[in-house]
Amino acid sequence: MVFGAGFWAQEHYLQTAVSAPPVARAEAAPASIDPKVASVIQDRVAKSSADVGIAFETLDGRLSWSSRGDDVFHAASTMKIPVMIELFHQVRQGKLKLSDPLQIKNEFHSLVDGSVFTLKPDDDSETDLYKAVGQTRTLAQLCDLMVTVSSNFATNLLIQKLGIDNIRATVTALHADGMDIKRGVEDQKAFDKGLNNTTTARGLATLLLAIANGKAVDPESSAKMVEILERQKFNEGIPAGVPGNIRVAHKTGEITKIHHDAGIVYAERPFVIVVLVRGIEDFRQSSALIADVTRDLYQASQGKDPGQGNAAGQ
Repeated sequence: MVFGAGFWAQEHYLQTAVSAPPVARAEAAPASIDPKVASVIQDRVAKSSADVGIAFETLDGRLSWSSRGDDVFHAASTMKIPVMIELFHQVRQGKLKLSDPLQIKNEFHSLVDGSVFTLKPDDDSETDLYKAVGQTRTLAQLCDLMVTVSSNFATNLLIQKLGIDNIRATVTALHADGMDIKRGVEDQKAFDKGLNNTTTARGLATLLLAIANGKAVDPESSAKMVEILERQKFNEGIPAGVPGNIRVAHKTGEITKIHHDAGIVYAERPFVIVVLVRGIEDFRQSSALIADVTRDLYQASQGKDPGQGNAAGQ
């Protein structure tokens, strides 16, 4: 089973979401981070010469900060978060079951003119699903592939099943105004015309806060989504900026000169962080930038001085 490997963790999340009292959120406006910390982060961003959007908020609602949080970026694979949310939404509605099979067919339609296009394994981060054409996979299996290894093929299959208008409606209902989902992935005709999925750091943070607070669909569905996000295989960004024993539930997104990471960090004082990066070609450099920003905000939120909280278990 797709969820079997993380069964204990999933049950833990479910018990926490259902039985534990919600985190008390601040009634007053949240405080911002120390201006010195903000200055350090902005200096680091400036040295990178990249466009960077950042959104940060603790789950208790008492501390938040953003930098260019409403700037619009190509969403890349972070758009797979709202697809996942809509899947669980339709399951909650009784329209679907996670165990429902879906035929694997490599045929999709362009947003521009409805013409058929196919996906290529060489352009995808996961290739085994292409060998399964003509077979079936469950919706749960496809969701797992979409998030943990960022399968474009699984994503388009799910979007085709769920409906792009339904995904957009769910984004709107969650007040994630900065996220604009127009189409599936690898639609070259749409890309050439600039018809792309876009997001802001604040929009992504809104979706993750809904998941983290048990409000994306319902507490049980949110807990299952956290469990999937925690199995993310690409961990060079946000997870590299916090100690290795801290759970991180996150989703990355990368295309040429675009590298994003958006996640929930289950530190002693949990928080959501989104870092969107545009303009760095070297993946190692963009990864280091995301990790550095995460480290600074982790330390600021946990009351640690710079240099405390060894990252990545070092």
